[in-house]
Amino acid sequence: MSRIATLEIEGKKYEFPIIEGTENELAIDIKTLRGVTSGITTIDPGYKNTGSCESAITFLNGEEGILRYRGYAIEELAEKADFLEVAYLLIFGELPTSEQLDKFHTDIKAQSHVDEDVKKILDGFPKSAHPMGVLSSLTSALVAFNPSSVNVDSEEEMYNAIVRIMAKFPVLTAWAYRKRVGLPLDYGDDSLGYVENFLKMMFKKPSGEYNSNEVLVEALDKLLILHADHEQNCSTSTVRMVGSSHAGLFVSISAGIAALWGPLHGGANQAVIEMLEAIKEDGGDTKKFMAKAKDKNDPFRLMGFGHRVYKNFDPRAKIIKKSADDVLDNLGIEDPVLDIAKGLEKEALEDSYFVDRKLYPNVDFYSGIIYRSLGIPVEMFTPMFALGRLPGWIAQWREMRLRKEPIGRPRQVYIGETKRAFKDINYR
Repeated sequence: MSRIATLEIEGKKYEFPIIEGTENELAIDIKTLRGVTSGITTIDPGYKNTGSCESAITFLNGEEGILRYRGYAIEELAEKADFLEVAYLLIFGELPTSEQLDKFHTDIKAQSHVDEDVKKILDGFPKSAHPMGVLSSLTSALVAFNPSSVNVDSEEEMYNAIVRIMAKFPVLTAWAYRKRVGLPLDYGDDSLGYVENFLKMMFKKPSGEYNSNEVLVEALDKLLILHADHEQNCSTSTVRMVGSSHAGLFVSISAGIAALWGPLHGGANQAVIEMLEAIKEDGGDTKKFMAKAKDKNDPFRLMGFGHRVYKNFDPRAKIIKKSADDVLDNLGIEDPVLDIAKGLEKEALEDSYFVDRKLYPNVDFYSGIIYRSLGIPVEMFTPMFALGRLPGWIAQWREMRLRKEPIGRPRQVYIGETKRAFKDINYR
């Protein structure tokens, strides 16, 4: 029996179907609202109560702390899969067989070359340019070197476009970093795994050998998995919105990077480190700042604790906490900022104020610690986030195009001036 929602406006009733997702989520289908009511729309700033699409990619339940990719629990994927497996799962819907995974990786390696003319574009940026701006620009520039549009009805063309962006994006990310720190550009090594090769492209010095560290590779692999998709967030919605105009994959991804750049979205882990630096400069008294965080009249905010979506706990934080501990133990780093982080973590997990309000350390807290431990500067934190989110963006773009979703076109409620007569400039 189908369920119906009834809306009454000035005594007239309108009925709309209620649709149900596979996880029992309910939504009122109002796509006919404007037509049947002769122009009435809804208003929902930020779309907090509005579903923009039906999607089979990621399920998120913030109240219960659940995150699943294509039905697989994030905890199990982080423990048993690597980043490329998860990328394949998100994009194509199923975990790959060993043959499919080998082919995916081989095809990615074959497409990892970036046209030499892209280096000329990179040379045009000053060293002071923010890596996110560089990354967005270079990703968009890939369109110039791959000008033909993708026939989304062709599995081969779609696959080739996906492989190209998966191959070139880590190169561009590493180049943005090396430009920033003044290192020569590096292509890495085809004999290495996807994540291991990325780390080599980032950190290999021109005068020495690069020695891979398994603990660091595993920690970054897990971080990328945890960031790979997160349902219809700001950057993902941007990718789908831009793609809905039938803009290509590369330029849609570039738009997603720009959306992720904002401090309210991808910059949270950078804000964590900046907060820790500020606490250090103030003397490093964690108890003082925990007290400030509990004082409603104090403007100080504890960054990296709690989450706007997860009302219980961030399931990703539980996973990455161990990796953060492993990295710190492995590297034996002596860093007062990281000592402050561990102090805040300990107090928050034991303080009833934070425990009762479920203000636990989130994934941004631990990812900031890991990136700092790796020697990655704070301005590179968001590009690292983008690298992890890439397969999610691809999957969402692909799904939107295959479902032939209409072009995105939100409505508005106009609150400006009503019609008025034009005044000659002499009378204004």
